[in-house]
Amino acid sequence: MREATAFWTDRPGVGSLRSAPLRPPGEDEVLVRTLHTGVSRGTETTVFSGRVPESEHSRMRAPFQEADFPGPVKYGYLNVGRVEEGPEHLRGRVVFTLFPHQSAFVVPAAAVVPVPDDVPPRRAVLAGAVETAVNILWDAAPLLGDRVTVIGAGMIGCSVARLARGLPGARVTLVDTAPGRRDTADRLGVAFAAPEAAPTEQDLVVNTSGSEAGLALALRTVVTEGDIVEASWYGDRPVSLPLGADFHSRRLSIRSSQVGAVSPRRRDRRTTSDRLALALDLLRDPAFDALLTGSSSWRELPETMAALAEGRTDAVCHTIDWRDA
Repeated sequence: MREATAFWTDRPGVGSLRSAPLRPPGEDEVLVRTLHTGVSRGTETTVFSGRVPESEHSRMRAPFQEADFPGPVKYGYLNVGRVEEGPEHLRGRVVFTLFPHQSAFVVPAAAVVPVPDDVPPRRAVLAGAVETAVNILWDAAPLLGDRVTVIGAGMIGCSVARLARGLPGARVTLVDTAPGRRDTADRLGVAFAAPEAAPTEQDLVVNTSGSEAGLALALRTVVTEGDIVEASWYGDRPVSLPLGADFHSRRLSIRSSQVGAVSPRRRDRRTTSDRLALALDLLRDPAFDALLTGSSSWRELPETMAALAEGRTDAVCHTIDWRDA
């Protein structure tokens, strides 16, 4: 039996590369050889650090996860590869799959989504982030000319900002504590502000920062009777909010958003497959290359994940190159 190489989180803060058996594909299955994977920094570093709450162990499972939280566990869901074996219409195609970090794998053919020919494979790892951004904006339902703030210039926040920018008349501001994200905002075609200079009286504020301070900033800067969409995931961290003062008198609303299910606004007519195909189509936009801020070899993955989790490596989206695996 052939073998592949896979990344596992062994215990909080420690990962390793392991051999994985690679069986021949059966009928209606494909064998995919990985080209690139992406690290979903917020979620994956939470998993890597062992901070998935016990109550979320079931809901947080990735589609092709192996083993259970807190670990050892094989986790991840941003994988772009090329189909080597399988149905003729997929053979040779570059595909996106919600599969962990692994050099090659066998899955049902229905689990892969072809990447448009004019979307570079490395950019296509952002499909999961853009799909999440699509869902957030379906939940948020911004209107023409809205003043929109996105707090947190990570992979999700940047994707939301770029998509919201396409709404006619919208004024979009990306807010982050890292001054270096100003260049990213420029490349995405949106305004940038540090938290202390964030614009006020915003029609919509989306928090993707994963921080208590970010959500508090959203409360301060949204317009009276405005909407706040909380798209962060805090793992097992408690969050305190200033719900006194003018929270009630201004009739503010906080609504959660996450990608596990299609937004209720579209659920009766769009599937998760439709949503992912839309995300890949939107990735024809070369501006999304601004999110690809780092890359390393699969051989360095245990150290790379530790560096990302500890904040020693700053990245919007860090990709892993598997082409010589």
